[in-house]
Amino acid sequence: MKNAPLILASASPRRLDLLRQIGIIPDLVVPADIDETPKKGELPRVLALRLAKEKAMAIPLKEGHFIVAADSVVGIGRRILPKAENKKDVEFCLNLMSGRSHTVFTGMAIRTPDGQLKSRIVSTKVKFKNLSQPEKDAYILSGEGIGKAGGYGIQGMADSFVISINGSYSNIVGLSLYDIRAMLSGIGFFKSTEGSV
Repeated sequence: MKNAPLILASASPRRLDLLRQIGIIPDLVVPADIDETPKKGELPRVLALRLAKEKAMAIPLKEGHFIVAADSVVGIGRRILPKAENKKDVEFCLNLMSGRSHTVFTGMAIRTPDGQLKSRIVSTKVKFKNLSQPEKDAYILSGEGIGKAGGYGIQGMADSFVISINGSYSNIVGLSLYDIRAMLSGIGFFKSTEGSV
């Protein structure tokens, strides 16, 4: 399958791996440097979509290239959980999510070579078991939650905390593979004659 040149506007190694999983290898990885601070009263889903769009627009268009950007936000109700910067953030998130459901919102935005911006928000509901203090302590100590939205990564130890998932698993990792492929197919990214996807 041939496809057009692609720029991934994300520093996330997980998003790079996810794209490779469906045979898409970006020509360039150019992390977008934007202010990710939520606006006053901004809802989690609104923030995720806004940041994805801003990231896609922050990267200069290169001739013939598509730009893919994404941002994931974890929310409980109207509350936005932080992207954990330290162990205290991870602990804060685990305490909030223990025994409850939370939602992972991933905003995805694609800029086409002619400058059009296409975007979509995907949500996945995740329910965690009641976490014991030793479970929380072990996870905090592992360091797996640092740098991740909501203070955890589903593809590690935290997978054992999950009672149920309603929606896309890959969306929790960082990018809904079904949705990103459907979006790219819809705007002519794939040059093969495989037909609709």
